[in-house]
Amino acid sequence: MLDLSNFDLSTIPVTENMIDAEKVAHVQLQNPLEHALLVLTKTGYNAVPVLDLDGKFCGTISKSVIVEAMFGLEQIEVDQLYDKKVEDVMEEDIPTVRIDDSLEKALHVLIDHSFACVLDHQDKMVGIYTRREMLKQLRNEYYQQRS
Repeated sequence: MLDLSNFDLSTIPVTENMIDAEKVAHVQLQNPLEHALLVLTKTGYNAVPVLDLDGKFCGTISKSVIVEAMFGLEQIEVDQLYDKKVEDVMEEDIPTVRIDDSLEKALHVLIDHSFACVLDHQDKMVGIYTRREMLKQLRNEYYQQRS
């Protein structure tokens, strides 16, 4: 069994293994849904952060939210991809972590979300922390214990 008693998530900063914002696919508030769907499809991600022009985090947009926005009463309304903007349908109530938070806080967010946006104190996104990064750290700790 994995013994994590020496692996204290409350002492490891979330910024230690985050993916820097420059490397993170994102969309902006004013982008049409068509652009957001293209970004999501080309990257293979299910969701990406939404930023304003200053890099401030505003929420996330996902494939499922875009598809739902296209549902009409009797048919799929593809025109919605061009008529609606990201800000019209994005999810805004998304938990985030701050640059001075620990991995323990990120772990709680990652239970329900595939990534957590890491924000500075002006709400600008400086990176993301993913479930994959968390699992890699746990795997590394496990193999260190075995050796």
